[in-house]
Amino acid sequence: MLKLYHHPFSTTSRFVRLMLAEHDAKVELIVEKSWERRPEFLELNPAGSVPVLVENDGPPIVGAGPIMEYVDETRGYALGDRRLMPNHPEARAEMRRLVDWFLHKTHDEAVHYFQHEKIMKLELPRELGGGSPDNQVLRVARVNIKHHLHYVGWLAGSRNWLSGEQLTFADLAAAAELSVVDYVGDVPWDEDLNAKYWYARIKSRPTFRTLLADRLPGLPAAPIYTDLDF
Repeated sequence: MLKLYHHPFSTTSRFVRLMLAEHDAKVELIVEKSWERRPEFLELNPAGSVPVLVENDGPPIVGAGPIMEYVDETRGYALGDRRLMPNHPEARAEMRRLVDWFLHKTHDEAVHYFQHEKIMKLELPRELGGGSPDNQVLRVARVNIKHHLHYVGWLAGSRNWLSGEQLTFADLAAAAELSVVDYVGDVPWDEDLNAKYWYARIKSRPTFRTLLADRLPGLPAAPIYTDLDF
């Protein structure tokens, strides 16, 4: 049995949830508010961050990258030609490059600010930084997200999927990041139709339904969040 310690609006947690769904893996989802620093959770991951995956009585697998490799190594071959890890070493390298790009560069330069200002501040106690969003920070984030959306659009326009001909972990990583911004209605989809059409394809997959069901008390999802024909 798999257990995933996650937060519904953690982008890396969403990435892991998507990959587990694509592998048809049954998983128990345990919401972890990392800022609470639960001693039991810190025993699993002293860094106190999500996601953390545990299978049966095995050791904790910490972080999106290690979890991606673990899921592929333990379940990837069962997908056959739908495996999310490319077969060729060069294609794997490109896929890993893009996963890193989306989970780090795109996140750090744009997504993190929407996530923190519009979502996490609602949950965080005031002494830990909770409160109203900083509109100046959001203005910068809205500029930055356009650059990353255009990169997604360039990839989607020159390839069948973002890292090549088949759906890979790279698509899931990009979708996980953009889905959080989509929840708050701040992805400027009309800026790049290739990116929009790509996202519509992946958003329509049955494995995406678990993300579309997420809701944050006090912050309704943007109207297009669950609209597959946005």
